[in-house]
This record gives sequence, C-alpha cells and structure tokens, in this order.
Amino acid sequence: MTAGTTTAVLREMRWWDLGPVLDLEHELFPEDAWSPGMFWSELAHARGPKATRRYVVAETSDDGGSAAGADGRIVGYAGLAAAGGLGDVQTIAVARDQWGTGLGARLLTDLLQHATAFECDEVLLEVRVDNTRAQKLYERFGFEPIGFRRGYYQPGNVDALVMRLHVHDVQGTDNHG
Repeated sequence: MTAGTTTAVLREMRWWDLGPVLDLEHELFPEDAWSPGMFWSELAHARGPKATRRYVVAETSDDGGSAAGADGRIVGYAGLAAAGGLGDVQTIAVARDQWGTGLGARLLTDLLQHATAFECDEVLLEVRVDNTRAQKLYERFGFEPIGFRRGYYQPGNVDALVMRLHVHDVQGTDNHG
C-alpha cells in the first residue's frame, strides 16, 4: 500500500481553490452544502492583520510532501472563526478516499494551533448527531458535548451536537515548548 501512496500537504485556502472545494462540499454534504457566497464571505476575513478566520486545504502530492502543484487534488479543507477569545470550527471535510488516513486530525490540529494564535480560550463546533466518525475524532482531541441544536442542519432537519474544548487543556498545540 505504500507504493504510489499520496501525501496531503496543508496550505492556506485561497479563492482559486473554491471550485474544487465546492465540488468536495457537494459530494460530502449534498443536503446542506455551503454556497459559494458562504466560502467567499469566510475567505474575506482570512487575510491581513485583522484576520479572524483560518481556512486551510489539503492537497495531494505524490512526491513525499513538497507543494503539490498543478497535479495536486484537494482532498480536504477546514475553517475556523475566532472572535473575543472564542473559536468556532466552521467546517472540516475529508474526501472519502482519504478517510482513516489521519487527515481529519491534521486539519483539526491546524485549526487548534491557529485558535491558540488567535488567543482563543475555548473552541466550539457543531457536528451532525449521526456523524459518529467525526464525533470520535473531536473526542480524541478533548472536545466534550455541551448541548444540542435541534434541526440545525437543513433542509434535512438533522440535529447538531455542540461540543466544546478548553484550549488551555490541549496538549501538543504549542510547538515552542
């Protein structure tokens, strides 16, 4: 399985990534996919000295980890919003053929490192109640359930489990210590 395996390189999401990101979004979340405008709005707050967002893509590379270049395929993405000491994981998505590779954990690690940089004390997220795979990932990182949002995911009327992480409890997000 190691022959021909690909490595996903994480990098900042840019506007030119929106086409493949939206394709993946619609493949993974057909009922409640984000619109192009939602991504544009988030990216508008992701750059510059007053940035309050972090959006990252995972792009495949078959050369062991250098920049993927024109042949790369976006196989995942994630986003974080931060304000007033509170972070909110807006989205995490991993292509089905990458499930079980640890890519979701790498994306979440990136977001949590940026939550620390944004000086967040807590990070919240919502996850579909029927997405136990994602819930287990969040629990491994120390997120705890704190409530539900009834009918949060529309139009399917699926409830969201709200989870919270106290950032100061996170081990290994500070590479300087």
